[in-house]
Amino acid sequence: MPEGDTVYRAARAMQKAIGGKVVTGFETGLAKLARVNDDAPLVGRMVEKVESRGKWCLIFFSGDLILVTHMLMSGSWHLYRTGERWQMGRAQMRVVIRTADWEAVGFNIPVAEFYTARSLERSSQVPKLGPDILSESFTVEDGIARMAAYGRENPDAEIAVVLLNQRVLAGLGNVYKSEVLFAAGVNPFRAMRTITPREMELMMDLAQRYMKANVVEGKGDGIVTYSGNRRTTHAMDREERLWVYGRQGQECRRCGATVMMRKQGVQARSTYWCPACQPWVGDGEAPIGRAGIVRRGQIGR
Repeated sequence: MPEGDTVYRAARAMQKAIGGKVVTGFETGLAKLARVNDDAPLVGRMVEKVESRGKWCLIFFSGDLILVTHMLMSGSWHLYRTGERWQMGRAQMRVVIRTADWEAVGFNIPVAEFYTARSLERSSQVPKLGPDILSESFTVEDGIARMAAYGRENPDAEIAVVLLNQRVLAGLGNVYKSEVLFAAGVNPFRAMRTITPREMELMMDLAQRYMKANVVEGKGDGIVTYSGNRRTTHAMDREERLWVYGRQGQECRRCGATVMMRKQGVQARSTYWCPACQPWVGDGEAPIGRAGIVRRGQIGR
């Protein structure tokens, strides 16, 4: 499930492979991109840089052209040496950017559009992102300030929904949302008016540490990509790498209580939590979720 860390690693790998290189070939299965390429061909342009902004990937080409993509739930960028066999079928290909040595292939990418610098500034989404948790300039204080400001204007907003709001903070997705809240001991359904400054500080520190730990590069000068599961615990076993996400009906790793799951927000995203480790604070009764064990293929988005 692509989140900010996935996009960050993809952009970093593409920057190393095709950054500073001249485009020798371009293909796309998306009509909007094809029309732009027909009018202003990419072949011959240089890939000036590739960067991530939250869950968005931006590829800058010479001549003031920017390819902006969002993976949503199932998109992915792959890198292949020239002539190397793709791991996914051509029917799933949406974009191919070729240089002399590499091919960057976007599979199943649902959102892809060309911009100029000026039109990107007028975009309704990318320029309005909150601070990117994985950016070098991000600080815990930045995150606290954004959350506190949003909380003052939206005191009834549920904290888990706020963490997913990319205009408040850019990069966090459904996995990190549940994991950060568990580690901070914060019930995901609490209203912003109940969240203390200390809890905000703890959540921002955990969010930054967890995400940075999952984008650490290996040693050497080669291009490093990442294919393992995300890890928020200290366990190396792939079945024990997360605290609560995807563990509905199983025992909490800390206290032994049953992990619950409940759909949350207008997008009905799955939220996982431990009712004992994340006590309810607020008016009324504590929200209750489903506790039945589900098969891995049924884990909610």
